[in-house]
Amino acid sequence: MVKAYVMMNCDLGSEVEIIKSLEKIGGIKEVHGILGLYDLIAQIELDSEDAIQNTVTKIIRKMPKIHSTMTLTQSESEELFRKSGMPQEVMCPSQAYLVIHCDKGNEFSILKDLCHISEIRDADVVFGMYDVICKIESSDEGSLQNIILKKVRRLPKIKSCMTLKILN
Repeated sequence: MVKAYVMMNCDLGSEVEIIKSLEKIGGIKEVHGILGLYDLIAQIELDSEDAIQNTVTKIIRKMPKIHSTMTLTQSESEELFRKSGMPQEVMCPSQAYLVIHCDKGNEFSILKDLCHISEIRDADVVFGMYDVICKIESSDEGSLQNIILKKVRRLPKIKSCMTLKILN
């Protein structure tokens, strides 16, 4: 399976309606309203890059209330980020995606470092404007903030990091 993350900007107040529409599209694994530079984020998993491209360009971008999108496609590499622990169905109330920019060639090193942070639920090296994306889940907002500020952002080789806080 090929994975991609699509970040979207939309009409103010249309987020819930768009989320409901996106959830009906085949291959959309999850979709959330977020705080940050974008309004929504969707994780897509399909059989090929062409299928992802078709979903983004022919369905998502044509939705009338979506103004712009930015797509990060998972690197061709095998999944290096494997987590044991909490089942995927169990979700903590405080969640965020982090998109990370790093020096060229350090993507997989950062991915390995993220594996050692227990609250990181998923992470991928991606093609696009950023180099790595990860999803963090925590029991409360204070813990989430500490993980982002004291664990992730202090990792060596990270040049910049943008937090996309998932709305509950």
